[in-house]
Amino acid sequence: MMKLPRKVVVKEVGPRDGFQMEKKFVPTENKIEVIDLLSRCGFEDIQFTAFVHPKAVPNMADSEEVAAKIKRPSGVEFTALIPNRKGYERAHKAGFKRVEITLSATDSHNMSNLNCTTMESLARLEECLALGLSTEICGGIAVVFGCPFEGRPPYERIKMIVDRMVSMGIKDVGLADTSGVGDPVQVYDICSRLLDAHPHIHYYFHAHNTHGTAVANILAAMQAGLLMFDSSVAGLGGCPYAPGASGNVATEDLVQILEYMGIETGVDIDKLITAARRTAEIVGHSDSATLRAGKMGRLVEGGPVCQNNQ
Repeated sequence: MMKLPRKVVVKEVGPRDGFQMEKKFVPTENKIEVIDLLSRCGFEDIQFTAFVHPKAVPNMADSEEVAAKIKRPSGVEFTALIPNRKGYERAHKAGFKRVEITLSATDSHNMSNLNCTTMESLARLEECLALGLSTEICGGIAVVFGCPFEGRPPYERIKMIVDRMVSMGIKDVGLADTSGVGDPVQVYDICSRLLDAHPHIHYYFHAHNTHGTAVANILAAMQAGLLMFDSSVAGLGGCPYAPGASGNVATEDLVQILEYMGIETGVDIDKLITAARRTAEIVGHSDSATLRAGKMGRLVEGGPVCQNNQ
C-alpha cells in the first residue's frame, strides 16, 4: 500500500517564476490582479516576486511597487526570491518576513545564473545572515536533479551544500529540478538521504515539467517524506539560465490530482481555475492540462472521468 500524507502544502510561485520568463513586460496592475486572485484561493504561501537587477530579469523591475499594492489577507505568507545581499536588503526594506536565496548545485549553472561559483554564493548567504535582519532566509538549491551544463551532480555535492546551509542556521531548504530532468527513483533517493542526514530540516520540492514528469517526481518526493511543493499557476515559468527548461507543474493540475487522491491542500480548485484562466489571458499562453481538458469529475459507475467528456 502506498503511504501518502493526509495533507500537504502547495506553494504558489507563478507570479515570480512564471512572470520572470515572459518576453514582454507584464504590466504592474496585471501582476497585482493575478496575485490578488491567487491570495483568495487558500494558499498558505505565495512567492510573487524577486529582488534582482532589472537588467537581468526585466519583469521583476517593479518588485517594490507590487509588494506595496497587493492585498494581504490573513493566513497567507508572501515571500520573495533573492540572489545576494542587495536583494536581501531590498526585500527587508519592503517588509518581507521571509525570503528564499537561490544558488545552484553546480558551478556552471551558478556562473550562468549568478556570475559566481556555488561556494561564493554560499559566502553571500553567510554575509546576509551576518546582517542580523529580522527577515528569515530559506535556502533554495537549483539543478539538484540535473544541470544543463554538467549533468547530474553527485549526491555528495548536494549534501555538502545542505550541510553548509544547516551549519549557518538555515531551517528550510528547497530542492529544485530546474531543468525538469529528474526521475522518480532519483528524486526519492536524494530526498530520502537528505532527510536521513538532516531530519529536522524542512525540505520542499520545486518541480519543472519539461519532460512531463513533475507530478510523478512530486509523488516520489512525497513518499520520501516531503510535505511542501512549489507549483506555478497556468504552468508558467522556466529558467532563463537552463536552456530548454519549461515551466513548473501547473498548480491547478497538481491541486486537482492531490485532492483526487485524498490529499488535502486547502486550495479552492474553482477559484484557482479562475485565476489560472485570467493569468493565461494576460500572458497569452499556458501549459495546463486543466485549462485544456476542464476540471476532473468524480468517478462514478459508468460515468465520465472528465466533466467535458461526451
